[in-house]
This record gives sequence, C-alpha cells and structure tokens, in this order.
Amino acid sequence: MKDYSIGKTIGRTVGFFVIMSVICGVLYTGVCLGIGQLIFPYQANGSIIEVDADGDGVNDSRYCMLLGQQFEDDDHLWGRPTNYNLSTFTDDEGNPIAWAGASNLTPAGEEFEQLVAERVEKIREAHPEKGDEPIPSDLVTVSGSGLDPDISPAAAEYQVERLAKNTGKSASEIREIIEACTEQPTLGVLGDARVNVLKVNLMLDGVLS
Repeated sequence: MKDYSIGKTIGRTVGFFVIMSVICGVLYTGVCLGIGQLIFPYQANGSIIEVDADGDGVNDSRYCMLLGQQFEDDDHLWGRPTNYNLSTFTDDEGNPIAWAGASNLTPAGEEFEQLVAERVEKIREAHPEKGDEPIPSDLVTVSGSGLDPDISPAAAEYQVERLAKNTGKSASEIREIIEACTEQPTLGVLGDARVNVLKVNLMLDGVLS
C-alpha cells in the first residue's frame, strides 16, 4: 500500500485544479468564442442592428435584437411584459444596474392572478375590436428571462387591426412586415415560430427595411 504524504496530496489537488481551470476556463471558452466568431459572428456579438435614421451617418442608433424592450403606444407592436428592475442593485458610483428575471410568482397565487387580470384588462382596452376573443398568453405573461424579444405569430396577429388603425398602413402591409420578421423553428422542428417585436417596430417606423 502506497503511503501518500499530506504535501503530495495537496500538491496533486492544486495541480488538478489549475489544469482543469485552464481547460475549462481558458481553452474551452476560447474554442467556443472562436467558433462563434467564425460561424455565427452576428449572433455571437449580440445580434446588433445599426440604423441611420436620418441618412446622414450622424444619428446612428444601435439596437439589440436579443433583448425585449417595452412598447405601449398604439402605433407599435407590443411584446411580452418585461420584468425590468432598476431599484435593487447599483454600481460603485450609485448608478442603478438594470437586470431582469422571472417573477417567481406561483400561477396558483392570488398575486399572479391579479397581475394577469390587470394585463388582460389593458390589452382589452387597447383592442376593443377583439371583443372576448382569447388573448395569446405571451401578451400577459413574463418569460423566464424577463426580457424575451419575441412573441408568437398569434400574439402579433392579435394586434394587426390596432396597428393598421394607428399607423396609416393597411392590415395586409402590417402582416407583410410581421411575416418578414418571423423566424421559423430551427431545422423546422426545434422551438416555435417567433416574431421579433423590435424589428417589426423599426420597420413600422420606416427606419429599417
């Protein structure tokens, strides 16, 4: 039976820790970063769209297609409710640090029921032409991330008449924009069809074609 000293045991433990840290923290990360930049650079860098609204190259704007943004005006497509928080954390200078996440409210609780009821009422008021037509669930529930940038095609279709009324575009034009901003399931089977809310609204504003 071999006799290992405490020093040798500690040395081997530290050595194993260092080796695994290099493999998992440096090599693996570097390989993933390299593959992302080589094959999916647009997605890996945040799916950023740059828009020159005035055409003069001065007032450029950058939009991240991966983060949901709140739209509540009548002439824009509404996305999922966001769980955006600016009051919990601050940086060293006292400035708020934005973060989002799931609400962790149980669907069986009264607080969740009341919150959804308020959202349903708001949707009903903005879409009186829909009457008692069922509201797609993603328009009244927060996603797991709290910042989902997409909604279902059904949720987008639900808003077509309001958008046509307030943007001056026809319902068919609105649907063409929504279709252009709809991504189908990956490989035809992975995930669901989804509509990027920000992209639709940029096209409605005429700053993205």
